Amino acid sequence: MAQFSKPAWLENPLVRWVDHRLPVFSFMSHELYEYPTPRNLNYWWNFGSLAGIILVIMIVSGITLAMHYVPHTDYAFDSVERIMRDVNYGWLIRYIHMNGASAFFVVVYIHIFRGMYFGSYKAPRELLWILGVVILLLMMATAFMGYVLPWGQMSFWGATVITNLFSAIPWGIGDWMVTLLWGGFAVDNPTLNRFYSLHYLLPFVLVGVVVLHIWALHVHGSNNPVGIDTKGDQDVIPFHPYYTIKDTFGLGVFLIVFAGFIFFAPNFFGEPDNYIPANPLATPPHIVPEWYFLPFYAILRAVPDNFIGGWVTNWMGFVIFDAKLAGVLAMFGSIGVLFLLPWLDRSPVRSSRFRPLFRQFFWLFVIDCAVLGWVGANPAEGYFVLIGRIATAFYFLYFLVIIPLLGILEKPRPVPASISEPVLGGGAATAAERAQ
Repeated sequence: MAQFSKPAWLENPLVRWVDHRLPVFSFMSHELYEYPTPRNLNYWWNFGSLAGIILVIMIVSGITLAMHYVPHTDYAFDSVERIMRDVNYGWLIRYIHMNGASAFFVVVYIHIFRGMYFGSYKAPRELLWILGVVILLLMMATAFMGYVLPWGQMSFWGATVITNLFSAIPWGIGDWMVTLLWGGFAVDNPTLNRFYSLHYLLPFVLVGVVVLHIWALHVHGSNNPVGIDTKGDQDVIPFHPYYTIKDTFGLGVFLIVFAGFIFFAPNFFGEPDNYIPANPLATPPHIVPEWYFLPFYAILRAVPDNFIGGWVTNWMGFVIFDAKLAGVLAMFGSIGVLFLLPWLDRSPVRSSRFRPLFRQFFWLFVIDCAVLGWVGANPAEGYFVLIGRIATAFYFLYFLVIIPLLGILEKPRPVPASISEPVLGGGAATAAERAQ
């Protein structure tokens, strides 16, 4: 069809000469210009491209900061202050990088929730979803190591607390891992050097996984709000200019909000204690990770002191694993369960537009994640402990019990025969969509 014709610049003699020997321009034309895309994508589909753009911003700003940063416990804090005060526009580059981490997680979390809402993890996109979870894990590792580099109070004590979690692994494996991470027997200069090297390396590993993620996406194409496969040319349009313009508009809105934080509230997501040089002899009153780790931090702390280990001790006289290990397993399990989601949800319908009961539980899950973040930001005392345990229990029940049961028991609404049907034709499915 004419709407999928190749761009005119491919006929340029120089482009044709290069393309005959290295078909990079044909590849770009197919994947970025004439790539068939479902015609009904809404603005929730902007966040994938936004995440890619933020990743580029983070890499460029990070390389620039690395030119002036000194990875040594005696000079790290002062080198960051020098970047802020003496390097030309150093304050701007650091604030872009610092707030870019928060923006990256905001965009990726929305991207993940959108995928869960519209069933983008279902066949044949299971590997696409798994690669997305791997990206999330790499982001978390990179962000944690980057948070240590300013070598402020929260950086030092955050590194101490989080790395000590691995000591819960039994049979001496945990102690060996902690010593490996520290490069010694305490968080010190070898630890900072390790984290600096890995923080610089992991973004490039992340780029490689993102390439695989996009490759897997382009094999079967994007999911869409209706959640059904495209049935022909009537259901798709070229990616350019329709979605390039749409993504550019979303990027403009994002950059306005992003610039607002950089210029007017650059420390909105920061911790005041991190502007105090690291002091191993003075523990902050309340050690908290960055906001994007708070739900997982709440799950870590939610395990009761007498959980499993205490019960087994009382009943059988020995401990299989204690509460600390159970908390660590729960924290990593909260991410690991995402890998299983394509097989936990057995419903034949992808989009929650046609699954009213699933939709209600999904929004309860979103609220639950927000509650976990709120609990993680507060001390583990009083009613925060009870709320954290209830929210943690619902988190795992949602994935391991509610979603599998809904796949069996829920009766979905009628699904349209094609993407174009709700727009071009009537029928029960169209009426069901209008009823929403």
